[in-house]
Amino acid sequence: MTRFAFDIHATDGKARTGTIRMMRGDIRTPAFMPVGTAATVKAMKMEDVRASGADIILGNTYHLMLRPGAERVARLGGLHKFGGWDRPILTDSGGYQVMSLSDLRKITEEGVTFASHLDGSRHLLSPERSMEIQRLLGSDIVMCFDECPRADQSRDVIAKSMEMSMRWAKRSRDAFDAGGEHAERSALFGIQQGALDEGLRKYSADALTEIGFDGYAIGGLAVGEGQEAMFATLDFAPQQLPADRPRYLMGVGKPDDLVGAVERGVDMFDCVLPTRSGRNGQAFTWNGPLNMRNARHAEDTGPLDERCPCPTCTKYSRAYLHHLHKAGEMLGAMLLTEHNLWFYQRLMAGMRAAISEGRFAAFAADFRRDYFAR
Repeated sequence: MTRFAFDIHATDGKARTGTIRMMRGDIRTPAFMPVGTAATVKAMKMEDVRASGADIILGNTYHLMLRPGAERVARLGGLHKFGGWDRPILTDSGGYQVMSLSDLRKITEEGVTFASHLDGSRHLLSPERSMEIQRLLGSDIVMCFDECPRADQSRDVIAKSMEMSMRWAKRSRDAFDAGGEHAERSALFGIQQGALDEGLRKYSADALTEIGFDGYAIGGLAVGEGQEAMFATLDFAPQQLPADRPRYLMGVGKPDDLVGAVERGVDMFDCVLPTRSGRNGQAFTWNGPLNMRNARHAEDTGPLDERCPCPTCTKYSRAYLHHLHKAGEMLGAMLLTEHNLWFYQRLMAGMRAAISEGRFAAFAADFRRDYFAR
């Protein structure tokens, strides 16, 4: 069986569609990965996540190492068995979450020492420990350990951080390769850093390519720099990475972010937005986002989105969804989350079809016309 392969089926401009083949199943690209932070995609059963069209989900190393613990997950049969998902799982390295604990961590060449946000206990997360945790979880796509500096820091600070991340990437590669059977059936992705600087991004991409990875992520974006600056960086960053490997933009994003990033050559995405928004009463539709707490929905008997075939849209009215969220009923969060995941997966499917048929520019234009029509 294939450990990891990436086949590009069609291109349209910089946009491309293909298939990642792994032992636990194929991943159609462009792909959106629902975020399963703590071995669960919030408010969803795994079979319903799959029914939405998802081929792969994401698990969070930082949260799982703290609770229930990577060693415990391993004793219980690994993350797939533990969480009830039998298809590919990508796990992040834990680096981003640790870096966000600015008052609770210390960075050295060895790694990051931090205090748990749960109980204050002290931990060291290094490239070697990150690889070990992801091996214990049984991840299919492992992310190398890196530092993610803020984009508003000085070029010198960003350069030093990026260079350390490249040293950590080599240590991650070495530790992953020593992982025995897990390394023989899983893949390792490197993470490009360099903030918004083209030269630093190129240095990072060259260093990662020399080490060699199965795929490459674009890190350090969607951290407050704004869409315009993100897109300006994506105008060059994906093309600095090997063309025959998947390109993964981490932590992105809004539906229009996804369309713009695919236009620029990105293949994979993850974001908490569709699930978090669902819990907070926001629904994504082809005609733009809706706040289901708004009083204008109180007596609307129509579906959430007339173009959506998801169970929420085919069974329930806007009025009922409005009632659930105003009443604080958990079903409201569940139904909107399900719809949002369906919407994201149908958006990805629409882009894959448009690229295959050579009409991606028209698809993107039509999407923006309708999505921003309000």
